[in-house]
Amino acid sequence: MQTSTLSRPFPALPDIAGCTRGTATAGYKPWDRADITLLAFAEGTTVAGVTTCSKCPSPEVEHCRRILPGGTARGLVVNAGNSNAFTGKRGAEACALQVAEAARLLGCAPTEIFASSTGVIGLPLPADKAQAGVRAAHATLGHASWHEVTAAIGTTDTFPKAALREAIVGGTKVSLVGIIKGSGMIAPDMATMLGYIVTDAAIDAPLFQAMLSHANARTFSCITVDGDTSTSDTVLAFATGGAGAPRITSNESPGADAFAAALTDLCRELAQLVVRDGEGASKFIEIRVAGAESDESAHRIAKSIANSPLVKTAIAGGDANWGRIVMAVGKAGEPAERDLLSIRFGGIEVAANGMVVAGYDETPVAAHLAGQDIDIAVEIGLGDGRATVWTCDLTHGYISINADYRS
Repeated sequence: MQTSTLSRPFPALPDIAGCTRGTATAGYKPWDRADITLLAFAEGTTVAGVTTCSKCPSPEVEHCRRILPGGTARGLVVNAGNSNAFTGKRGAEACALQVAEAARLLGCAPTEIFASSTGVIGLPLPADKAQAGVRAAHATLGHASWHEVTAAIGTTDTFPKAALREAIVGGTKVSLVGIIKGSGMIAPDMATMLGYIVTDAAIDAPLFQAMLSHANARTFSCITVDGDTSTSDTVLAFATGGAGAPRITSNESPGADAFAAALTDLCRELAQLVVRDGEGASKFIEIRVAGAESDESAHRIAKSIANSPLVKTAIAGGDANWGRIVMAVGKAGEPAERDLLSIRFGGIEVAANGMVVAGYDETPVAAHLAGQDIDIAVEIGLGDGRATVWTCDLTHGYISINADYRS
């Protein structure tokens, strides 16, 4: 596995009581690496999730959507190297067979087994390999590390991505472990790529879902690498109750606010790690828009800037071309007035009142753009709406990776 220049060290992650991990090689592609993961959860584990807004979802996404209202989970199967999307009846049958096999092995109903697949679109998941793979992963339950699990769910990722948060619930410490994969085809409208959160807190499923949806809107739905939304995007969160902390049943429960804050903070770090591993990325970019007519308007303006190839290539080249920011604001289709707009790079104002600022010196701006973490702030000047979006630059590396993706 290659390493991105924006990579972050893999954190030390604790075991979560009520969750065991296993990985194996199903052989979905001609590689010598684990490509199937099985997580097993204790009885009583609750689940929350968000899935892609794509109109061409995979059978695994559709399966998760069907069973999420049940609110309980006993297992999770993740396949890497084959997305099983756009594969018709054959793909749906393969998903069902693998889920059924996992349910048999874990002694539960198929409606308590969640599934994800990621990789090339249009190739049906080979049912024989999927079932044999889940049996092999089951044989290793309790032996796979979080690092091994995170590496096993990856595809074009250049480094394994994970994060840890803790919270105090009713006087007891609970842990939240998050792992995620994603590097390209990143422009989620719900969650992002494949992400999984496991906590030893005990929480009612409806409240858990509300907390995850709230966190998602402020984190995973605020990132973009290339403007393309995957057919397989899924984020699932599992609460085993293994810490023995008091159950969180409402927003007024002891520690509910601390748990919700930890969940959102965890999701933010995971989302930003995906951007840092954007295909070919050399720079991490934070775009903050303020003064829009609404938060929703600010979000759309920020996404317009973040998804602009002209903006992203200028950042890649260290070019302080603020005119491209103006362009992206103007094309967003949101309320904006040229003569009220102001733009800052790294806290340095470069344009305001419809023109470049007086005495503009590009030297400090160029110095900021030479770094790896880039800050762009835009003031619309019309209201109180604000939003933050994270993206990366667009380099030759992105073209090389995607031109050869199926090779």
